Amino acid sequence: MPQPVPQAVVLRLPRYYRCLRELLNNDVLLVKSKELAEMMGITASQVRSDFNYFGDFGRQGYGYNVRNLYKNINAILGITDEYSAVIIGAGELGTVLAGDSMFMRRGVILRGIFDTDEEIIGREIAPDLIVRDITEFEKFCKSKKIDIAVLTKFPEYAEKLIRCGISGIWNFTGVALRNTGDATIQDIYLGDTLMTLCYNMKRNEREK
Repeated sequence: MPQPVPQAVVLRLPRYYRCLRELLNNDVLLVKSKELAEMMGITASQVRSDFNYFGDFGRQGYGYNVRNLYKNINAILGITDEYSAVIIGAGELGTVLAGDSMFMRRGVILRGIFDTDEEIIGREIAPDLIVRDITEFEKFCKSKKIDIAVLTKFPEYAEKLIRCGISGIWNFTGVALRNTGDATIQDIYLGDTLMTLCYNMKRNEREK
């Protein structure tokens, strides 16, 4: 049975992804665990320990082939799986997310966006992305086999989304969602990161 991967390791995977992409952009094709650790702000032993959960990606004394490691991290993160997604809520946040190329770069294809506001329903807010009436999302998600729902408003629709076969919910509503099915839910609290920033600023001021 595979060894469970600690959540702390999972949370570091996107950072590895960014570091490796930076190395490739700078034409660096070989990296040692010590060098990668310095970029990550962790120890070399932690880097080796993290990768051991997923396989043997390097050779002792030689280091890691950056291109191969980047490809493996892509696969582990599901970037190569081409998930499809919809956005629920076409307010300010939903509109910004709809126009962000982040989804495409991470292998997630935006298929639709939904809202209740009659003034914006029918409006094209991104190329080939027209705001649809929220009453259509159940039929749409089932017919298009949508994997992910990005919830920027209307947390009350979460259970309906899960019943539609949604596998994952990226939740920006600020309301903790109760999972009544098999979906994976990622709650995002932007205010928490702001408070963490303020705490770290105060800590740094005290340490000066």
